[in-house]
Amino acid sequence: MSQASLPKSALGRQLYRFAPALFFIVLIALWELVCQVGNVPNYILPAPSAIVSAFFDVEISRWLTHLWATLRVALMGFALSILIAIPLSIGMIRSELLNRTLYPALIVIQSTPVVAVAPLIIVLLGTDDPSRVLITCLITFFPLVVSTTTGMLETPPEMIELSQSLRAPRYRETWQIRIPYAIPHIFSGLRVSITLAIIGAVVAEFVAAEKGLGYFIQFSTSFFKIPQAFAGLIFLAAISLLLFKSVQWIQMYFFPWSLPKKK
Repeated sequence: MSQASLPKSALGRQLYRFAPALFFIVLIALWELVCQVGNVPNYILPAPSAIVSAFFDVEISRWLTHLWATLRVALMGFALSILIAIPLSIGMIRSELLNRTLYPALIVIQSTPVVAVAPLIIVLLGTDDPSRVLITCLITFFPLVVSTTTGMLETPPEMIELSQSLRAPRYRETWQIRIPYAIPHIFSGLRVSITLAIIGAVVAEFVAAEKGLGYFIQFSTSFFKIPQAFAGLIFLAAISLLLFKSVQWIQMYFFPWSLPKKK
Protein backbone atom coordinates (compact mmCIF):
# COMPACT_ATOMS: atom_id res chain seq x y z
CA MET A 1 0.00 0.00 0.00
CA SER A 2 1.35 3.45 -0.91
CA GLN A 3 1.96 6.12 1.71
CA ALA A 4 -0.81 8.27 0.23
CA SER A 5 -3.44 5.61 0.96
CA LEU A 6 -2.44 5.12 4.64
CA PRO A 7 -4.75 6.53 7.33
CA LYS A 8 -3.96 10.16 8.25
CA SER A 9 -4.86 10.19 11.97
CA ALA A 10 -2.76 8.57 14.70
CA LEU A 11 -5.69 6.37 15.73
CA GLY A 12 -6.23 5.27 12.14
CA ARG A 13 -2.55 4.37 11.78
CA GLN A 14 -2.63 2.32 14.98
CA LEU A 15 -5.78 0.51 13.85
CA TYR A 16 -4.13 -0.21 10.50
CA ARG A 17 -1.00 -1.51 12.24
CA PHE A 18 -2.77 -3.80 14.68
CA ALA A 19 -5.71 -4.80 12.46
CA PRO A 20 -4.74 -8.51 12.21
CA ALA A 21 -4.29 -8.86 15.99
CA LEU A 22 -7.54 -6.98 16.69
CA PHE A 23 -9.39 -9.23 14.24
CA PHE A 24 -8.26 -12.38 16.06
CA ILE A 25 -9.03 -10.88 19.49
CA VAL A 26 -12.57 -9.98 18.39
CA LEU A 27 -13.01 -13.41 16.78
CA ILE A 28 -11.90 -15.24 19.94
CA ALA A 29 -14.12 -13.02 22.11
CA LEU A 30 -17.16 -13.75 19.92
CA TRP A 31 -16.31 -17.46 19.95
CA GLU A 32 -16.17 -17.46 23.76
CA LEU A 33 -19.39 -15.45 24.01
CA VAL A 34 -21.31 -17.77 21.69
CA CYS A 35 -20.15 -20.87 23.57
CA GLN A 36 -20.94 -19.43 27.00
CA VAL A 37 -24.28 -17.80 26.18
CA GLY A 38 -25.47 -20.63 23.96
CA ASN A 39 -24.27 -23.36 26.36
CA VAL A 40 -22.58 -25.14 23.47
CA PRO A 41 -21.26 -28.55 24.65
CA ASN A 42 -17.50 -29.01 24.60
CA TYR A 43 -17.82 -32.11 22.44
CA ILE A 44 -19.40 -29.97 19.69
CA LEU A 45 -17.43 -26.70 19.92
CA PRO A 46 -15.25 -26.00 22.97
CA ALA A 47 -14.85 -22.42 24.14
CA PRO A 48 -11.38 -20.84 23.92
CA SER A 49 -11.15 -20.91 27.73
CA ALA A 50 -11.77 -24.68 27.69
CA ILE A 51 -9.11 -25.13 25.00
CA VAL A 52 -6.54 -23.17 27.05
CA SER A 53 -7.40 -25.24 30.11
CA ALA A 54 -7.04 -28.46 28.11
CA PHE A 55 -3.65 -27.31 26.81
CA PHE A 56 -2.28 -26.90 30.34
CA ASP A 57 -3.85 -30.18 31.47
CA VAL A 58 -1.34 -32.01 29.25
CA GLU A 59 2.20 -32.30 30.61
CA ILE A 60 4.77 -30.13 28.87
CA SER A 61 7.01 -33.17 28.34
CA ARG A 62 4.18 -34.87 26.45
CA TRP A 63 3.69 -31.81 24.24
CA LEU A 64 7.42 -31.67 23.51
CA THR A 65 7.53 -35.37 22.64
CA HIS A 66 4.71 -35.02 20.12
CA LEU A 67 6.12 -31.73 18.79
CA TRP A 68 9.56 -33.23 18.17
CA ALA A 69 8.08 -36.26 16.40
CA THR A 70 6.12 -34.04 13.99
CA LEU A 71 8.80 -31.40 13.54
CA ARG A 72 11.54 -33.95 12.85
CA VAL A 73 9.58 -35.63 10.05
CA ALA A 74 8.42 -32.29 8.61
CA LEU A 75 11.93 -30.82 8.45
CA MET A 76 13.46 -34.01 7.06
CA GLY A 77 10.81 -34.19 4.34
CA PHE A 78 11.26 -30.48 3.63
CA ALA A 79 15.05 -30.84 3.34
CA LEU A 80 14.65 -33.86 1.05
CA SER A 81 12.26 -31.93 -1.19
CA ILE A 82 14.85 -29.12 -1.51
CA LEU A 83 17.59 -31.62 -2.40
CA ILE A 84 15.35 -33.10 -5.12
CA ALA A 85 13.49 -30.04 -6.41
CA ILE A 86 16.29 -27.57 -7.07
CA PRO A 87 18.63 -29.94 -8.99
CA LEU A 88 15.59 -31.23 -10.88
CA SER A 89 14.60 -27.68 -11.83
CA ILE A 90 18.13 -26.93 -13.01
CA GLY A 91 18.14 -30.10 -15.10
CA MET A 92 14.76 -29.24 -16.66
CA ILE A 93 16.00 -25.75 -17.54
CA ARG A 94 19.20 -27.04 -19.14
CA SER A 95 17.61 -29.92 -21.07
CA GLU A 96 14.44 -29.58 -23.13
CA LEU A 97 14.27 -33.38 -23.43
CA LEU A 98 14.38 -33.76 -19.66
CA ASN A 99 11.73 -31.07 -19.30
CA ARG A 100 9.38 -32.78 -21.78
CA THR A 101 10.00 -36.14 -20.15
CA LEU A 102 9.65 -35.25 -16.47
CA TYR A 103 7.10 -32.45 -16.37
CA PRO A 104 4.09 -34.68 -17.23
CA ALA A 105 5.26 -37.18 -14.61
CA LEU A 106 5.43 -34.39 -12.02
CA ILE A 107 1.88 -33.33 -12.90
CA VAL A 108 0.68 -36.92 -12.43
CA ILE A 109 2.43 -37.17 -9.05
CA GLN A 110 0.96 -33.87 -7.91
CA SER A 111 -2.53 -34.82 -9.14
CA THR A 112 -2.50 -38.09 -7.18
CA PRO A 113 -3.92 -37.62 -3.66
CA VAL A 114 -1.11 -38.39 -1.23
CA VAL A 115 -3.69 -39.48 1.35
CA ALA A 116 -4.65 -42.33 -0.99
CA VAL A 117 -1.02 -43.28 -1.66
CA ALA A 118 0.13 -43.02 1.97
CA PRO A 119 -1.13 -46.48 3.05
CA LEU A 120 0.75 -48.07 0.14
CA ILE A 121 3.94 -46.25 1.14
CA ILE A 122 3.49 -47.45 4.72
CA VAL A 123 3.12 -51.04 3.49
CA LEU A 124 6.25 -50.76 1.32
CA LEU A 125 8.54 -48.89 3.73
CA GLY A 126 7.07 -49.69 7.12
CA THR A 127 5.83 -47.37 9.84
CA ASP A 128 9.15 -45.75 10.73
CA ASP A 129 10.51 -42.34 9.71
CA PRO A 130 11.44 -43.18 6.05
CA SER A 131 7.82 -43.70 5.03
CA ARG A 132 6.62 -40.54 6.79
CA VAL A 133 9.49 -38.49 5.36
CA LEU A 134 8.67 -39.74 1.85
CA ILE A 135 4.99 -38.82 2.28
CA THR A 136 6.02 -35.33 3.44
CA CYS A 137 8.43 -34.96 0.52
CA LEU A 138 5.75 -35.94 -2.01
CA ILE A 139 3.52 -33.15 -0.71
CA THR A 140 6.20 -30.46 -0.51
CA PHE A 141 8.50 -30.78 -3.51
CA PHE A 142 6.13 -29.86 -6.36
CA PRO A 143 5.59 -26.16 -5.41
CA LEU A 144 9.34 -25.80 -5.05
CA VAL A 145 10.00 -27.34 -8.48
CA VAL A 146 7.45 -25.05 -10.14
CA SER A 147 8.61 -21.86 -8.39
CA THR A 148 12.32 -22.54 -9.02
CA THR A 149 11.75 -23.39 -12.68
CA THR A 150 9.55 -20.33 -13.17
CA GLY A 151 12.14 -18.07 -11.56
CA MET A 152 14.99 -19.34 -13.73
CA LEU A 153 12.86 -19.00 -16.87
CA GLU A 154 12.24 -15.33 -16.04
CA THR A 155 15.94 -14.47 -16.30
CA PRO A 156 16.29 -11.59 -18.81
CA PRO A 157 17.22 -13.04 -22.22
CA GLU A 158 19.86 -10.37 -22.74
CA MET A 159 21.73 -11.65 -19.67
CA ILE A 160 21.77 -15.17 -21.12
CA GLU A 161 22.86 -13.85 -24.52
CA LEU A 162 25.66 -11.85 -22.89
CA SER A 163 26.83 -14.90 -21.00
CA GLN A 164 26.82 -16.97 -24.18
CA SER A 165 28.65 -14.27 -26.13
CA LEU A 166 31.38 -14.26 -23.49
CA ARG A 167 31.51 -18.05 -23.72
CA ALA A 168 30.85 -18.48 -20.03
CA PRO A 169 30.49 -22.11 -18.91
CA ARG A 170 26.95 -23.39 -18.47
CA TYR A 171 27.41 -23.84 -14.74
CA ARG A 172 28.26 -20.13 -14.37
CA GLU A 173 25.18 -19.20 -16.36
CA THR A 174 23.11 -21.30 -13.97
CA TRP A 175 24.65 -20.33 -10.63
CA GLN A 176 25.61 -16.72 -11.29
CA ILE A 177 22.72 -15.58 -13.49
CA ARG A 178 19.67 -17.84 -13.38
CA ILE A 179 19.73 -18.83 -9.69
CA PRO A 180 20.07 -15.23 -8.37
CA TYR A 181 17.12 -14.15 -10.52
CA ALA A 182 15.14 -17.12 -9.22
CA ILE A 183 15.78 -16.42 -5.51
CA PRO A 184 12.46 -14.54 -4.92
CA HIS A 185 10.56 -17.37 -6.62
CA ILE A 186 12.51 -20.02 -4.70
CA PHE A 187 11.61 -18.43 -1.38
CA SER A 188 7.98 -18.17 -2.44
CA GLY A 189 8.07 -21.92 -3.04
CA LEU A 190 9.88 -22.50 0.26
CA ARG A 191 7.20 -20.61 2.18
CA VAL A 192 4.49 -22.75 0.62
CA SER A 193 6.47 -25.97 1.05
CA ILE A 194 7.31 -25.46 4.74
CA THR A 195 3.62 -25.23 5.64
CA LEU A 196 2.85 -28.23 3.43
CA ALA A 197 5.62 -30.13 5.25
CA ILE A 198 3.64 -29.89 8.48
CA ILE A 199 0.53 -31.09 6.63
CA GLY A 200 2.50 -34.00 5.16
CA ALA A 201 3.85 -35.02 8.56
CA VAL A 202 0.34 -34.93 10.05
CA VAL A 203 -1.09 -36.97 7.16
CA ALA A 204 1.62 -39.58 7.73
CA GLU A 205 0.80 -39.65 11.45
CA PHE A 206 -2.87 -40.19 10.71
CA VAL A 207 -1.96 -43.28 8.69
CA ALA A 208 0.63 -44.86 10.99
CA ALA A 209 2.29 -43.31 14.03
CA GLU A 210 2.46 -43.59 17.79
CA LYS A 211 3.79 -40.06 18.39
CA GLY A 212 3.29 -36.65 16.85
CA LEU A 213 0.77 -33.84 17.00
CA GLY A 214 -1.34 -35.43 14.26
CA TYR A 215 -1.48 -38.67 16.26
CA PHE A 216 -2.29 -36.67 19.41
CA ILE A 217 -5.23 -34.92 17.68
CA GLN A 218 -6.55 -38.20 16.28
CA PHE A 219 -6.17 -39.94 19.65
CA SER A 220 -7.93 -37.10 21.50
CA THR A 221 -10.80 -37.01 19.02
CA SER A 222 -11.33 -40.76 19.22
CA PHE A 223 -11.88 -40.42 22.98
CA PHE A 224 -14.08 -37.32 22.54
CA LYS A 225 -11.52 -35.07 24.23
CA ILE A 226 -12.42 -32.29 21.82
CA PRO A 227 -10.91 -29.35 23.79
CA GLN A 228 -7.63 -31.30 23.93
CA ALA A 229 -7.81 -31.97 20.18
CA PHE A 230 -8.42 -28.24 19.53
CA ALA A 231 -5.42 -27.41 21.72
CA GLY A 232 -3.26 -29.71 19.60
CA LEU A 233 -4.64 -28.19 16.42
CA ILE A 234 -3.91 -24.64 17.55
CA PHE A 235 -0.43 -25.67 18.69
CA LEU A 236 0.13 -27.24 15.28
CA ALA A 237 -1.02 -24.06 13.51
CA ALA A 238 1.31 -21.95 15.68
CA ILE A 239 4.30 -24.16 14.80
CA SER A 240 3.40 -23.95 11.10
CA LEU A 241 3.19 -20.15 11.31
CA LEU A 242 6.55 -19.99 13.10
CA LEU A 243 8.20 -22.09 10.38
CA PHE A 244 6.64 -19.89 7.70
CA LYS A 245 8.04 -16.77 9.40
CA SER A 246 11.43 -18.48 9.80
CA VAL A 247 11.72 -18.82 6.03
CA GLN A 248 10.87 -15.12 5.71
CA TRP A 249 13.52 -14.21 8.29
CA ILE A 250 16.16 -16.27 6.45
CA GLN A 251 15.34 -14.43 3.23
CA MET A 252 15.44 -11.04 4.98
CA TYR A 253 18.81 -11.80 6.59
CA PHE A 254 20.70 -13.55 3.78
CA PHE A 255 18.96 -12.24 0.64
CA PRO A 256 17.52 -8.79 1.49
CA TRP A 257 17.98 -7.65 -2.12
CA SER A 258 15.43 -10.27 -3.24
CA LEU A 259 12.59 -8.75 -1.22
CA PRO A 260 10.01 -6.59 -3.01
CA LYS A 261 10.71 -2.89 -2.75
CA LYS A 262 8.37 -0.95 -0.51
CA LYS A 263 6.61 1.93 -2.25
